[in-house]
Amino acid sequence: MAERVFITGMGMISAIGNNVVENLRSLRLQQSGLGYTRYIDTIHKNVLPVAEVKLSTEELAALAGFENAGGYTRTTLLGLMAISEALVSAGIADARELPAALINASTVGGMCDTEKVYFDILDPQKEGTFLQYIDTLDCADCTQRMVDITGIREYVTTISTACSSSANALMYGARLIQQGMVQRAVCGGTEALTRFTINGFNSLKNIDKQFCRPFDQQRNGLNLGEGAAYLVLESESLARQRGARVLAELTGWCNTNEAFHPTAPSPEGDGAYEAMKNALAMSGRTVGEVQYVNVHGTATLNNDVSEGKALERLFGASVPRFSSTKPFTGHTLAAAGAIEAIYAVLSIGQQMIFPNLHFSEKMEELAIVPETRLLEEYPVQNVISNSFGFGGNNASLVFSKYEG
Repeated sequence: MAERVFITGMGMISAIGNNVVENLRSLRLQQSGLGYTRYIDTIHKNVLPVAEVKLSTEELAALAGFENAGGYTRTTLLGLMAISEALVSAGIADARELPAALINASTVGGMCDTEKVYFDILDPQKEGTFLQYIDTLDCADCTQRMVDITGIREYVTTISTACSSSANALMYGARLIQQGMVQRAVCGGTEALTRFTINGFNSLKNIDKQFCRPFDQQRNGLNLGEGAAYLVLESESLARQRGARVLAELTGWCNTNEAFHPTAPSPEGDGAYEAMKNALAMSGRTVGEVQYVNVHGTATLNNDVSEGKALERLFGASVPRFSSTKPFTGHTLAAAGAIEAIYAVLSIGQQMIFPNLHFSEKMEELAIVPETRLLEEYPVQNVISNSFGFGGNNASLVFSKYEG
């Protein structure tokens, strides 16, 4: 019989907090992390809102314990902050105590630093400290540096599937546990803001110059964000053996790839519908047992219609409470799935549903509207967390209240 998969630790950093407790506080106070960049040299600096971690790269390095962080990119430092908290949260003093997996996700890797020295790298006449950043462009560079710090070496890989990356990392870690390949997997993702992503999404006309408004008739695009988040997954037998605190259970998951279009989802939400339906079936829960859906909710024109139709197809006239938390954190790309997975676990642990900020007007294509209020003391037993990426790479996770 396959092992149950428990979440025993969590760590994160985002625009609304440097750890899990600070993130929860900001969610409770309904404080958005959106604003304008302080650290990126871009022509869009005071034009396009972003959700930036409120620490410079130098401050991140100091908090991570580096006197000289040469070669450590902002992406890596964000990841190290979050993964360290996750291990402490799980009560793991030495991650090398048993064979484990580290499944990391990123989409741009160290581009946050390599794009600053791009022309220096190309000039054969130039030499300098910038050379230490050449290899950091590889998304696996930040993974390798986490391996070096944590000592987790038995099973290591890097996933890059656009906006579903860290949700797929969690899925992969859970599969490794269920198949008996490891008893513990540390899974998540890290992403730093870059000119490349800001310019790229802006060229797609996908960025709103105002704060994003998911599932709103007047929505006009996303706001990019940065951050990192990791969850410690453990088999039931290991968690019981060491008396670990169980925060929630990962009961179901599914990835579908509809390949409808390079950047747009299918209009009827085919991939999203299949991902949620199959993840729910795996969890053993029915549609009536889901209290909350943390939707992908990017506030882009096509995505919200597609996801909304998928919700209506799956749940019929009884769509549960749903909201997008991206108006808090921005769209953190590869880190989004893990950040929102932690929010799903917090929703269960705190019996709370988070509001969809900035909503004002129902979409004409849908009969449903997101939850706009903070709901406390709400009986949350099961949460679906959605992360849908370019190319139709759709990931849905089901988190359930731990029942001993």
